[in-house]
Amino acid sequence: MGKLLAIDGLNIVRRVYEASPEPDSDLKASIALRHAFSSFRNVLEAHAPTHVLAAFDYGGQTWRHALYPRYREHRAPMPSVLREALPEFQERLTRAGVHVAMLPEVEADDVVATCVMRWLRENRGEAIVATTDKDLHALIADGALVWDHFKNEWHDDAWVRNKFGVAPELLHDLLALMGDATDGVPGVSKIGMKTAARLLNAYGSLDAVMAGAGILMTPLGERLRAEREILYLSRQLVQLKTDVRLGVTWKMLAYDAT
Repeated sequence: MGKLLAIDGLNIVRRVYEASPEPDSDLKASIALRHAFSSFRNVLEAHAPTHVLAAFDYGGQTWRHALYPRYREHRAPMPSVLREALPEFQERLTRAGVHVAMLPEVEADDVVATCVMRWLRENRGEAIVATTDKDLHALIADGALVWDHFKNEWHDDAWVRNKFGVAPELLHDLLALMGDATDGVPGVSKIGMKTAARLLNAYGSLDAVMAGAGILMTPLGERLRAEREILYLSRQLVQLKTDVRLGVTWKMLAYDAT
């Protein structure tokens, strides 16, 4: 059986870059990308995959912006010095045998999710996602494992339940209810993680929560009913797209460490 390693490329690059308190500069970008490349190499050595995909955001508007123009409106843009240095970094990954994927109008998360789900559906073996992004943890429900490179730890079903208070298959429902300030996902006002988890564990799903909200005569029930439309929009925004046309074959993703 094979082993797929899907790497959330910018997740590693941005975290390494932002770990330095130095002001933005070409030198900072150069040093950060050198360390990021070492991180990629360490992840590859640690997991010895048969197939590798490194996904990066293409940039610009995505299908989520088309749904909600305010999506990510408050997120700080990537420093220009880092953005300009990325193509050379990605070429270096390619020379090292890592397939780099960037597709217009979709995010790296969608690329990773599509690749991982296709791999799992075809019963090709293990699927590992290298990321700290909470959205991608939903893939654990389908059999993937998440590897946190920065903490050197596995994230599995038990980890998600302990961290978020719900099973992985309910993670996107949780994020829809509570919103995500980082991505500008609105959610329902005054609902945090604990309340969202309590609702989902009591009712079993977002749809069931909303069915019950019709008879919930409390301020919480009133907010759920009043903000139903924005809640379901939030659910669409946090949902991973798993039908992206990747334009790759498994042979193209085959990795030889030698």
